[in-house]
Amino acid sequence: MEREGLPDGTELILVDDGSDPPVENTSSLPVTIHRTNDDRPWTWALARNRGARMATGQCLLMFDLDHIITRKLLDFVVTNDAPRIHFLRRFGALDEYGNLATDRATMKAWGLRDPRSRIESHHNSFAMRRDLFWELGGYREDLIGKPYPQGEDSDFYNKWNGYSEKTGVPSLEGPTLYVFPTGRWCGDVDYDKHGLFHNLSRRSSNNYWWVHRELL
Repeated sequence: MEREGLPDGTELILVDDGSDPPVENTSSLPVTIHRTNDDRPWTWALARNRGARMATGQCLLMFDLDHIITRKLLDFVVTNDAPRIHFLRRFGALDEYGNLATDRATMKAWGLRDPRSRIESHHNSFAMRRDLFWELGGYREDLIGKPYPQGEDSDFYNKWNGYSEKTGVPSLEGPTLYVFPTGRWCGDVDYDKHGLFHNLSRRSSNNYWWVHRELL
């Protein structure tokens, strides 16, 4: 992002929901860091709502730390006024110089076992008008508290689907979003080669891919 630059008016808001040590901005980018100071596990829905409240622009682009955002994707978002934009994903990683790598050898070095190079869009990676995000109610924070996710992403996506069906307004497909190989794509729901993303375990009876790990 430092090399490619940001479109005019772009805000970067990083919501830290419990990193140890806390995340710091070591780049020259104008990043606003907000700490939730909430010790409960799996508070990502709270974190996303906090970021949406802090944002001042008309459009929200939501993604996780294991995603790589290109300037092409950012430009697409800021020049389209679609109510919602979704992204097909492709496995990728950054080398020591910050260059994007997608070749199979690099992906295998990161632990990728999935034979695909591209994967489906995910509910949690999208752009949406900020007013629509709150019209749909944002993410449900009342589900937070158990030691595993409660389907907050599916709940919010269902709200969007209801809105889309009612209004006839579809989600627009945007450019490729790159995602680091982690978790089930590497044969273990908790796989995180360099410990970059989070230390919460997905090994519970609530997780489909842990219950059916023989499929990995």
